[in-house]
Amino acid sequence: MDADTYPRLIAGLLQPQAYPQRAGATAAPVDHIETHISHVFLSGDHAYKLKKVIDLGFLDYSTLERRHFCCEEEVRLNRRLSPDLYRGVVAITGSPEQPRMGGDGPVLEYAVDMGRFAQDTLLTRVTLTPDLIDRIATRVAVFHEQIPRADPLGPFGTPTAVLSPMLENLQQVRARIHDPAVADRLDRLRTWTLERWQTLTPAIVHRLETGRVRECHGDLHRANIALAHGEPLFFDGIEFNPGLRWIDTASELAFLIMDLEEAGTPGLAGRLLNQYLEHTGDFGALEVLDLYKVYRAMVRAKVLAIRLDQADLTAAERATERCDCARYLALAESYTLTRRPRLLIACGLSGSGKSTLARRLSESLPMIHLRSDVERKRLFGLPGETRSDAGRGAGIYFPQATAWTYLRLQCLAGGILACGYDVVVDATFLTRAGRATFQNLARRWEAGFAIIALMAPLGLLRTRVAQRLAAGSDASEASIAVLEQQRAVWERPSLAERRSTIIINSTDLPPLPSIVRQIAELTP
Repeated sequence: MDADTYPRLIAGLLQPQAYPQRAGATAAPVDHIETHISHVFLSGDHAYKLKKVIDLGFLDYSTLERRHFCCEEEVRLNRRLSPDLYRGVVAITGSPEQPRMGGDGPVLEYAVDMGRFAQDTLLTRVTLTPDLIDRIATRVAVFHEQIPRADPLGPFGTPTAVLSPMLENLQQVRARIHDPAVADRLDRLRTWTLERWQTLTPAIVHRLETGRVRECHGDLHRANIALAHGEPLFFDGIEFNPGLRWIDTASELAFLIMDLEEAGTPGLAGRLLNQYLEHTGDFGALEVLDLYKVYRAMVRAKVLAIRLDQADLTAAERATERCDCARYLALAESYTLTRRPRLLIACGLSGSGKSTLARRLSESLPMIHLRSDVERKRLFGLPGETRSDAGRGAGIYFPQATAWTYLRLQCLAGGILACGYDVVVDATFLTRAGRATFQNLARRWEAGFAIIALMAPLGLLRTRVAQRLAAGSDASEASIAVLEQQRAVWERPSLAERRSTIIINSTDLPPLPSIVRQIAELTP
């Protein structure tokens, strides 16, 4: 189909009679949504997506054969996450002026047939809640565990394959926006990207070799997630370029985190990251995450720049797109800045509220939350929510296992600080020596350090522990007997420790901003 014929087809598909389920003079109008690479027609409970006749280098829809193949791939790939949404591929027949969706005769074009959902259910238009973010993070984590791994000897996930689209994004924006200020920012981003990529090349290779490069969704952000009966519905995964979906899972995660941060919800972005890390244990993703966040912000900037290059925009739309593009460029550059990281340890007896406060701090500041109950189980190959049904001194709770757990927490915290991220370690930290180990770790990485010691009356601790154990929904398996053993060996913060300690009575927690201010004073 040539450039002159295609617009006539688009106009023809706006007629209700083009759709078998909407034929008749009284049929409601067909709704039309246009993106930078596709046209979507909404008819009844169907959404039909057509590929534009374009070749952008990284995307080739230039022939009918290519568009047909990409339609089939879109259905195959997206059914992995949303099998009920993607119904199949349909042929468009008839004439450009009087097309027929799914009719007989010579094929004019192909479309992906999807179930229709209300546009106000997109995550860009709904109020995001912590519970919804948790479900999205868990769904993405499970998806990443299930999808195929790239061959380490293949073309995907190599350092060259990682760098190429990053440089292409910068080039695509530069070619379309002729502004000296933008050019200067692109120069800085290009220099940083090349330097960071070179530094991270061993990590990129290691992640490929250890199976972290997989056939992902490829375009995972809020506008490609909707809610169906309260559950997240994922769509529009990348089908047109295998190299853009056979990627590091950290790159996929970075897109959604960047998108949440751009939307002004860094706390929810932090919650998503922590929930994902708690499920997967892939803390190595943090080493490359900022590189991929810059890349993903540049993907959005590139999409907007391509849209600016298209002739159908009004002056007001063009101004909005240009402003949005500039915002993503600024966001990308913000990820290149360095700052002094912080290490907090939340300590106290079981039931004192360590995990509750650490989780709130991890979203507010934000920080990476390491929890001893989860990491202990990970050492033994158990999911965090699984019950080991072993008492203290047995199963996974013998003394050496506790030592291994704290060593793991120490190694993970050091790796997180090395990546420039703040971290809060949530464990009992019963001894001064154990707390001193983490203070020394903070010194080694020149990080700010503070102890958050949570206290509560023994009666309240017993009640909390008994209720939590009875509920059976928490990673902690501490019993009242364990609590009594902890109390017997608990060493309160020394006078020297108190200089870097915030003591909190969790019977009546002070407002979170007050705690955050105290942390800021101790970790300038």
